[in-house]
Order: sequence, then structure tokens, then C-alpha cells
Amino acid sequence: MSDVTVVLMAYGTPRSRDEIEPYYTDIRRGRPPTPELLADLVARYEAIGGLSPLAALTEAQRATLQTELDRRAPGTFDVVLGLKHAHPMIEETGADLVARGVTRAVGLVLAPHFSSYSIGQYLGRLRTAVEPAGCEVHGIESWATNAAYVAFLASEVRRGLAALPAGSRVLFTAHSLPQRIIDAGDPYPTELHATASWVAAAGALAPDAWGIAYQSAGRTPEPWLGPDILTAIDSLAAEGVPGVLVCPCGFVADHLEVLYDLDIEAAQHAARAGIAFARTASMNADPTVLGSLAERIIGLSA
Repeated sequence: MSDVTVVLMAYGTPRSRDEIEPYYTDIRRGRPPTPELLADLVARYEAIGGLSPLAALTEAQRATLQTELDRRAPGTFDVVLGLKHAHPMIEETGADLVARGVTRAVGLVLAPHFSSYSIGQYLGRLRTAVEPAGCEVHGIESWATNAAYVAFLASEVRRGLAALPAGSRVLFTAHSLPQRIIDAGDPYPTELHATASWVAAAGALAPDAWGIAYQSAGRTPEPWLGPDILTAIDSLAAEGVPGVLVCPCGFVADHLEVLYDLDIEAAQHAARAGIAFARTASMNADPTVLGSLAERIIGLSA
């Protein structure tokens, strides 16, 4: 058995059409979706090819992280998945660690920006599952300014802007959260701004050449963090900005919120507004970024 188990945590996604409804029910905390809500989600999956590629990409990220750890510290780390809304759930993975007698674990969430609503919940669920059995958990709470991730995004921003009209702007995006969480002092917006400002500096963007927007807000009546990406696109069009490059730095893999919410919905919205649209590529299983995270794990475990 390896010395340390790395629990790589992610949101999860359905792997088949039959899993869509139970997945959506889990997201809704056990409340089954209405037929209308379910049909809308199925239609979104159909629009991107039937299902999200996220399950395969998350496994590729796990495998690449394992490879990068093995290159640096052979036989020391075992990387396993723990998912929030699909199997293996974080609690299932935790139960396996306990059954195997694992005493040291590192929790890494496939999201760069800390929020009590996201990374905080993932790490909390892992600790609840394993710490009573004597397994110590070291959590990586943020990698918002990871140098390799910043360099990856800056390269993508330069590439994307080169294909857009001169004077185009960059919008850095992440998943919106309920405003009440931010009002309670959650650092999520600050984390996102840190990533955006570091990437802007690395990409030599002028202060007025970039901004921040949020996307994929939940369908609840309470206020969510904004401005929404569609509203931000309208504002740029109203200013006469000729193009927008969206850099979804809050997402590290291609999935529904990227492939539908941006590549289809936001792109169509920009076209109607008369503004050119492009987005940066997702990190997915980039070995340089995951290698940098591997070094962070090794340092944390020393």
C-alpha cells in the first residue's frame, strides 16, 4: 500500500442516460426534478452530444496526476476519485480508505477557487468520512494562483485574442454562487479576482481590457452573484466592443457549463448582440498543471 492516498474530488456527472434523473435528484438534495426541469437538462446534454465528457475527463485528470506523482515520488501516492454527485461518492471513497487502513490522505478538489460552498464542503465531507477512523487529511484549499495554471490560461488568452478583432475584451468567468454566501464573508470573489489579475498580468492585458463575470447560476429565487455572463456580453456590445474572449478559469474541464452555457448559449447571445465570441481551452488533463499540483501534494505530505 502506498504511503499517502490522494483523494481527487470533483462534481461528477451522469455516465448514461439512465443516471441523469438520479444525478439531478442528488443535486436537488433528494427532491426529484419536475418533468419540465428534467426535459430541459436532457435537452442540454443532447445539444452537446448526448452526455457530458466530464466523467472521462475527470478519470484522465486522475490518471495524469497519478503519473506525475509516480514520476516524482514512485510508489508513494495512490490517487483515487471522490465525487460530489456521482459514484464513487466522497463518502464511498472515504469508507474504502477506512477499510484499507489508510492513515494519511491529501484532499484535492478540481476547482481552483476556495469557497465554503464548494471546496470547503468537499474537504468537510472527506474529513467527516475518514478522520473518526484515524485517517489524517491534509487539504489543498486553493490553487487560484498556481503558477502553471496561470501560465496555461495566459497562453490561452494570448492565443484567443489573436483570433479576435483588435480591441476585444477578456471576461474571466466562474460558476455563480448564492449572494448570501458572499455576504457572509466567503472569499470566493477575491479568489477569482486573484486568478484573473495574475493571468492579466502574465498576458500583458491593459487594466481596461478584462473583467469578471459569473455564469450558470442555480434556478432558485434568491439572488446569485453577478454580473451574469450574458449581461456582461450585452454591456460590452453596448460599448461598441467588437469581440469577447471568455476565459472560464473557474472550470478545469470541458463539461455542461462550458460546452453548453458558453459554447452554445453565450456564443449565440453574442452573435445576436453583434459581437465576436471565443473562449479559451479548458485545462482538462494538462500534464504541466497537474504536475505542478503533484509537487504541491508532495510538499504538503513531507
